[in-house]
Amino acid sequence: MEEKITPEIFQRLVELAALELSEQEADYLRQELNNQLISIEVLESIPIDAEVQAASHGVPYPPGRSPTPREDEVIPDPHREEILEQAPEMEDGYFVVPDISHEELE
Repeated sequence: MEEKITPEIFQRLVELAALELSEQEADYLRQELNNQLISIEVLESIPIDAEVQAASHGVPYPPGRSPTPREDEVIPDPHREEILEQAPEMEDGYFVVPDISHEELE
């Protein structure tokens, strides 16, 4: 089967993500991404009756069986400043990322 993510496409993704990978790591990750695409194609090929409702979860959890959801709680990271200091570029407390046009991604 033809690989959808060629070495050239993968290299572009690595550049966009600003990753530093050894040749061995890059080969492994590229192969894994291609394997995932194959799995998706296999799943897409499974015939499903149009009347089957989409499920958000494989196991039903009626209210009586589900635990009560916990309250959301904001816990600031104690190392926030250390993390932010590692960013290549910051502006007003936010990471600055390159502007990438949609055409450039195709």
